[in-house]
Amino acid sequence: MIILKNSSEISKMRAAGKIVARTLKLVSQEIAPGKTPAQLDALAHRLISEAGGYPSFLGYRKYPSATCISVNEVVVHGIPDDKPLKEGDIVSLDFGVLLNGYHADSAWTFPVGNVSAEDQRLLNITRESLYQGIAKAKAGATTGDIGSTIQKYVESHGYSVVRDLVGHGIGASLHEDPSVPNYGKAGKGDKLKEGVTICIEPMVNAGIWRVDTDSDGWTMRTGDRKNSAHFEHTVAITKAGADILTTE
Repeated sequence: MIILKNSSEISKMRAAGKIVARTLKLVSQEIAPGKTPAQLDALAHRLISEAGGYPSFLGYRKYPSATCISVNEVVVHGIPDDKPLKEGDIVSLDFGVLLNGYHADSAWTFPVGNVSAEDQRLLNITRESLYQGIAKAKAGATTGDIGSTIQKYVESHGYSVVRDLVGHGIGASLHEDPSVPNYGKAGKGDKLKEGVTICIEPMVNAGIWRVDTDSDGWTMRTGDRKNSAHFEHTVAITKAGADILTTE
């Protein structure tokens, strides 16, 4: 069941989203060779707590950390560890904030120092695919309009979109209906109405779209071990279009 949010509820999500955006900005500034995902996770946890929020991911289905930090071929759900980042890595920071009973969620992939032109192109195309999808998110459109737009854009540049994982509704729960795939057919899927709040989050692989899951039950890697990028915003649907809630 899709839960429509009123203006008060969307305001609460926006307040959570501001904490997400500010934390993402401050943590990203610490990304450098030699830093560890565990250090970045600890900083994010502290910043979220100091702002009055709670890390949405911590304890969710027994997930052990405040953030998911995914490096290189890890698509999503990387558990922060003590392995130092290296020059040329790419690293995704993904986390949510619970504030006053409502969640917001965002992800961004960053270069560690100087990265290859190939990896920078992957980041650029994935980020742009997010905004291509957001441009289709308005009342009267469908989740298929979003997914087909992202898929066509990504595949036109020689990349692939992950099928095993999708975007999602969000609100009082971290994951709600509807599912928001990054692939599909225009006009298909759930119809979007004013008050729908969703996370649009293309996960784009340099190679094949298939993924493998590590024995920890969380970490998901590209099937061919080529790099992957992930960008995400929480948005509210209006007649005029998508209102991005995870910005400062």
